[in-house]
Amino acid sequence: MATTDEEPPSIEHPLLESNFLERRLYQLKLAGTAANDHTLVCLPTGLGKTTVSLLVTARRLDEVGGTSLMLAPTKPLVQQHADFYREALRIPDDEIVVFTGDVSPEDRAALWEEATVVMATPQVIENDLVGSRISLADVTHLTFDECHRATGEYAYNYIAERYHADAREPLVTGMSASPGGDEEAILEVCENLGLHEVEVMTEEDADVAEFTHDTDVEWERIDLPDEVLEIRDAINEVIRERLEHLKELGVAASTQPDQSQKDLNRMRAELQKLMNNDQSEGYEGMSIHAEVMKLRQAVTLVETQSVEALRRYFERQRNQARSSGASKASQRLVSDPRIREAMRRAEGFDQLHPKYRKTRVLLAETLGLEGGERVIVFTESRDTAEALTDFLCESFDARRFVGQGDREGSDGMTQNQQQEVLNDFRAGEFEVLVSTSVAEEGLDVPEVDLVLFYEPVPTAIRSIQRKGRTGRQSEGRVVVLMAENTRDEAYFWISRRREKEMESELRELKGMADELEDELDGAQQALSDFDAEQATTSAGTDPDAVGDSSSGNEGGSARPGLQDFADGEGETAENEGDEDVEPPVPHADGDAIEIVADQREMDANIARDLSRRDEIEVRLETLEVGDYVLSDRVVVERKSVADFVDSLVGGDRSVFEQVRAMARHYSRPIVIVEGDGLYEQRDVHPNAIRGALSSLAVDFGASVLRTEGEADTTELLAVIAGREQDVSSREVSVHGEKGAKTLGEQQEYVVSSIAEIGPVTARSLLDEFGTVEAVMIASEDELQEADGVGQVTAERIRDVIGSEYTGPS
Repeated sequence: MATTDEEPPSIEHPLLESNFLERRLYQLKLAGTAANDHTLVCLPTGLGKTTVSLLVTARRLDEVGGTSLMLAPTKPLVQQHADFYREALRIPDDEIVVFTGDVSPEDRAALWEEATVVMATPQVIENDLVGSRISLADVTHLTFDECHRATGEYAYNYIAERYHADAREPLVTGMSASPGGDEEAILEVCENLGLHEVEVMTEEDADVAEFTHDTDVEWERIDLPDEVLEIRDAINEVIRERLEHLKELGVAASTQPDQSQKDLNRMRAELQKLMNNDQSEGYEGMSIHAEVMKLRQAVTLVETQSVEALRRYFERQRNQARSSGASKASQRLVSDPRIREAMRRAEGFDQLHPKYRKTRVLLAETLGLEGGERVIVFTESRDTAEALTDFLCESFDARRFVGQGDREGSDGMTQNQQQEVLNDFRAGEFEVLVSTSVAEEGLDVPEVDLVLFYEPVPTAIRSIQRKGRTGRQSEGRVVVLMAENTRDEAYFWISRRREKEMESELRELKGMADELEDELDGAQQALSDFDAEQATTSAGTDPDAVGDSSSGNEGGSARPGLQDFADGEGETAENEGDEDVEPPVPHADGDAIEIVADQREMDANIARDLSRRDEIEVRLETLEVGDYVLSDRVVVERKSVADFVDSLVGGDRSVFEQVRAMARHYSRPIVIVEGDGLYEQRDVHPNAIRGALSSLAVDFGASVLRTEGEADTTELLAVIAGREQDVSSREVSVHGEKGAKTLGEQQEYVVSSIAEIGPVTARSLLDEFGTVEAVMIASEDELQEADGVGQVTAERIRDVIGSEYTGPS
């Protein structure tokens, strides 16, 4: 083929570096649409979705100004986008900043004020929005990368909601190679992010085709040796027996070990119903179900991964069973003779797994005979990634690429380590990258000669993401290893079906873009109508409104009603009958009610929901005591009913200690117990729970309030904070440290831990005997002389104190 030195035409723009971006018509078309409306951009992986977003950002910053924000789901992807933007934009590097959890909240707030472009993980931006550290008012372009994640409670959804509400000139771009498996999923993403336009390009488009190459998938069938099948069959026999128990309980229809995940989820739901009705069969069945899930994982590993992966898994199960607080499921699993025999066989298996052997052959063909330069091996298992890397290093220059989380026997990779590995791979420093799913989404792994799936991938999104790693610049291969007559084969058919569905969906999506946009427009109109109805209702047209001034108060009585309390206008107890106390001065108009939330409370939606309210400003801090501070005197500890009961019978820090610390620093400590079924948790007698509630109120001076759920708790916190700050004119003041316990508190702590008798009984014993030592040497009869100590409690105390220590079993 003839060659030419002529450079391809580039894109020129005042904010873009000259001769940096190749001019591709399809990217310009997509960017043109996205610059004019909130747009979902669908483009196969590797064809420059990030460039489309960059073009829109450059245009917005040039024409409108403000700040650009780009969100991506992982730290390495965020860093990669930042590097690309710094190279492409004529903006000082220090104005293109990276926000991840590695940057302190204080530094992020300062950087935000000076930044022109911000690259961030969504969780960080969500926390900063909830904590009122940043404002989206001046953000003129917001990009959601890998936007198919915008479902359920994912942070993208909250950020999009806040952006459309707060930004003066909003523009949203959503980007994905695979936005969802069907029209409903795509519509959900669009509605959650507020997208109006849908732009799709496929490899069949003429503008795109010249930049892509074939990526046909080859399936390599693998026969497992008899020794591996025997280990699998032994585990399956135990699964059948456990399923027989579940069948007797009426929750399992079959005892076949290869049940679908859907059937297993249905069993779990049935067992949960039994537990909710406080039936012991439910608890027993749930434990058996947990064991079945562990055993199925063992079968999956030995069938689809390797015997080495199974050995590592069994070792973790053994360690878990030996640990304190080990579940019965773990203990049963490792003590079953058949499982122990399977463990012994796994430990004695010294053959090379056929998938290992095939992987080595394929790499030798690609890198040796065919003169290839780079290969990616994808696996679902961290154990396999590590063991396979060790094996391949005997013949090739290979490195692993795994997530950041540490776990037993396996260290994760830091963001810097991940970035270093990817940079070295791009630079050709090594030839084989063995990666778990962390590398699937969007990371600019360079084009490779072979993508090898160690096992079939059962979801269309993952499969398409991975296939995008080859075929961009040259003819590449995609090979999937499939162990015959195993779950690999089931995944094969699932994957084939979903691949075809996704390809069809993208083609259909391209054809029905106008229809989707009409549906989205209709949804927006319905939302507007709903808002209008709400406004009419709130204007006072509801004849049934509680406390409505137009009804039920014709006599003009000054007695406050329910509505007065809801508005925060009722009298406060401290002002009743005190003529010398000046009436409280409400906050000036426009002053926000402030609520300080512990940032660890972000697991719940309460702080998020409070931050949505115009009249409330939430601040996130790491609180030493309590979960929410509502004024200088009110602190709130929130407990779900399960957490509340757990804190009574165990844990590192009981609710009594927490409330004691709250009462030391705030004069109005409040405990909110959230949810139903308080007296149905664990095996705790209802009177014991009532006693604990009484103790919190009487002994510790705490108000104990019940709420139905998170929404009810949110409303209650808003009302209390409003009354404190608007009516009583109190300021929010965070104070108090856990600090060192006083001598008396330490003594109570030591005694309360004996047989888990709790702080109230401990205080009674210390009042009776005077010292911890005297409590320890008291006889059963003497112990019973203390208030609240009966024969059973005395026996438990003496049993703990007087029994010989045997150590962990």
